[in-house]
Amino acid sequence: MSVETVLITGASSGIGLELARCFAADGCRLALASRKGDALEALAAELRKAHKIQAQVFTVDLAHPDSPNRLLAHLQSAGLKVDVLVNNAGFGAQGKFVELPLARQLEMLQVNITSLTHLTRLLLPGMIERRRGGILSVASTAAFQPGPGMAVYYASKAYVLSFTEALAEELAGTGVTVTASCPGPTATNFGAAANMNTLGLVKKISMSAASVAHISHRAYRRGQVVAITGFRNQLPAFLVRLVPRAAVRKITRRLNNVR
Repeated sequence: MSVETVLITGASSGIGLELARCFAADGCRLALASRKGDALEALAAELRKAHKIQAQVFTVDLAHPDSPNRLLAHLQSAGLKVDVLVNNAGFGAQGKFVELPLARQLEMLQVNITSLTHLTRLLLPGMIERRRGGILSVASTAAFQPGPGMAVYYASKAYVLSFTEALAEELAGTGVTVTASCPGPTATNFGAAANMNTLGLVKKISMSAASVAHISHRAYRRGQVVAITGFRNQLPAFLVRLVPRAAVRKITRRLNNVR
């Protein structure tokens, strides 16, 4: 079998960076995408040296609606056919919906949902035609309940989980697999960007980005559709199904420090 080409969005730091290391260890050819070109170049150089692989960098901001089409054009110009799409790019924001800037929340929807969907639609037909490859999308344990205090973020991750599960069923028998990784609090710069580092829950149970990436990578290789990273995250995701929705909303509101 030929070498897999893996496109990873949001690859410059955190879970995306660690997933790049996982796929590099597999011997894959990497296409690394992020807004931060310098960080991508440093990562690409590290992975080329450590694993003797090919790694190319594409600087792109997926908050812009035309970015998926531009990224596809760059990939085609480089002669790359993507076998595995890792939809990792995303961000959140803590605060009441009515108090957070509208523009920032619309950008969140563009990155977390629209660009993810757009890229998936652009690249999936080639995978189906070649009968190989797949999609690994980073959702969140936030996908399992509504999130007062981070309403748009939680809703966006619920979309990613639902979309992934539906695609997995549609693609059965095609040779293409789809996985949603659902991490809980993770030690990355995500929390600082979302203004979440003051939350006690985040401080107490954060996993390392490397641990989340390894679990997610392994789940994708096994063809697992939904992967909740770590037992401490699996238990609440299960229990939320048993608790009345009204209680879930109130508990989440308290955890997110909404007054």
